Amino acid sequence: QVQLVESGGGSAQAGGSLRLSCAASGYTVSRYCMAWFRQVPGKEREGVATIRAGGGTRYVDSVKGRFTISKDSAKNTLYLQMDNLKAEDTAMYYCAAAREVSVYCPLYDGTWWQHNYWGQGTQVTVSS
Repeated sequence: QVQLVESGGGSAQAGGSLRLSCAASGYTVSRYCMAWFRQVPGKEREGVATIRAGGGTRYVDSVKGRFTISKDSAKNTLYLQMDNLKAEDTAMYYCAAAREVSVYCPLYDGTWWQHNYWGQGTQVTVSS
């Protein structure tokens, strides 16, 4: 059974940093496409970053240069390093993991991601 457990959320001042973790069990993070999403109440879930099995990454424009997605195979964990945080980064953050090995690793295809594995989310609140 696949489990994804996020941690590392909390409160930060604008300009500060947080690092989110997504610990996987029953799943090998190095083999699959994984992603971070975020959602604000009343708005659609937004893809933040993706990382391919081979390590290639993509970011939504609003976080480019500030956020870094990475994997640690030894710890079987996905990370999102968030620097220079802004108030608009406030959201619930979720990690997602592809069910199958594939070259398809979309940042914007929310419908596709619905059919894959999700964590329970961790709240990030940035105050200005």
